[in-house]
Amino acid sequence: MPTVCLLGAGKIGSLIATNLLETGEYRLHLADVDGQALARVMEEHPQGALHVNTFDVQDRTALEEWLATVRPEAVISSLPYYCNPPVAEAARAHRLHYFDLTEDVAVTHRIREISQGADRAFVPQCGLAPGFISIVTHDLMTHFDLLDTVKMRVGALPVHPSNALKYSLTWSTDGLINEYGNMCEGIENGEKVPLLPLEGYETIELDGLLYEAFNTSGGLGTLAETYAGKVRTMNYKTLRYPGHCEKIHFLMVDLKLNDDRPTLKRILENAIPKTLQDVVLIYASVIGTQRGELFEENYVKKVYPQTIAGRLWSAIQVTTAAGLCSVVDLVLKHPETYRGFVTQESFPLKDILANRFGRVFQ
Repeated sequence: MPTVCLLGAGKIGSLIATNLLETGEYRLHLADVDGQALARVMEEHPQGALHVNTFDVQDRTALEEWLATVRPEAVISSLPYYCNPPVAEAARAHRLHYFDLTEDVAVTHRIREISQGADRAFVPQCGLAPGFISIVTHDLMTHFDLLDTVKMRVGALPVHPSNALKYSLTWSTDGLINEYGNMCEGIENGEKVPLLPLEGYETIELDGLLYEAFNTSGGLGTLAETYAGKVRTMNYKTLRYPGHCEKIHFLMVDLKLNDDRPTLKRILENAIPKTLQDVVLIYASVIGTQRGELFEENYVKKVYPQTIAGRLWSAIQVTTAAGLCSVVDLVLKHPETYRGFVTQESFPLKDILANRFGRVFQ
């Protein structure tokens, strides 16, 4: 029974804890600065496999002492992206496997630096996008002799939109703003290139419903590095209901709130409701040559809220936690296979879909 330290008991962290504890095969030590968040998780899991600690992860001494006392096999960060590098440094110092949910490109580069020469796995960008979308797209790409165009599209949307943005806050507001405001990566004419966020506008129809898609940062993961020079065009875009991008562009660019993100965060959290009634859309398309002919293959999936351990969880919680928990399961069962910096596309799709957590994506 492996021992795992999990940092963060928020929207995603609480379901990661639930997933791992419900197996009966993990001892979990959960930490958060918010004692009330920890208490809520404790109420749902009173059994002895869960232990909680209250401290601020930015207190490096407290973090180091906690890891030294618990002596886990792995540490999982479900904290905001900017908290992750110190956690990764501590994981390296204590020779632990490391996992996070970051969508931030700079943080991922820092994790890569920290992991150099490590004999444990360092796996950033777990979850949905980045995360599972890279795994399924990579699998599709291996079906082709020559690659031409790769499209990755993911969205988490309210089933019943009721505001002008046609959106609800279903995960980290900091992460959302980061995706909308930071530079993006893609491949054009075979070369890795920077792309502007909120640009590259297009529409796409899925199951008879019209959505818009536009560039956002981080969702491509490390695929641009892996496939530069091997594919003509590759990009990642976020899916939203039509009209969302124009209004976000007005807030972030015209009103210059991308330069004042604390104010933008307050506006969004004060005005945009949360919901558990959401749907996650996952779309991957690969066009290329198979046996001398031009072919296209797709993966399309809709995921809705699910009841787990007697509680309803939103679709974005379900998919993000499943993406992370499945790779944690694989690494801890096969630690000899995964060492150093591990990209999401390193995980075989068949292993993810066969995993008890990854079955969400079947």
